[in-house]
Amino acid sequence: MKAVLQRVSKASVEINNSIVANINFGLLVLVGIEDADTQEDIHWLSQKIVNLRVFGDENSVMNLSVKDIQGDIIVVSQFTLHANTKKGNRPSYIKASKPEIAIPLYENFVQQMELELDKKIQTGKFGADMKVAIVNDGPVTIIIDSKNKNL
Repeated sequence: MKAVLQRVSKASVEINNSIVANINFGLLVLVGIEDADTQEDIHWLSQKIVNLRVFGDENSVMNLSVKDIQGDIIVVSQFTLHANTKKGNRPSYIKASKPEIAIPLYENFVQQMELELDKKIQTGKFGADMKVAIVNDGPVTIIIDSKNKNL
């Protein structure tokens, strides 16, 4: 699983001119799923995200996690995180899982994030054309790949 985390002071997801997710302070998590992803990837990545210290403490040092600050999270599926751009100018998405594999993994990921954070996670809608609006705080943007745990 690949994830792009953005620390936000505001984020929302709109589908068909309707806001389906909206937070004021926390993380926007874009997640891409591939066929090789397992429950182990879900567990590792959700723990990593919820406990990652990217929020400022009383000295403005990034020492606090989204859990520490009782922040919110929006998770948005994004198959384009698995884009391969090695050949030509048109990205290939061959590594991205098809919906029949990706949807159950995505739903398990959201459920695991809710367990880790101990609160409801807001989401977009898998496969929908979404308009994602963010105010990136910092800016802080971090890329995590569960296949590169040692990095």
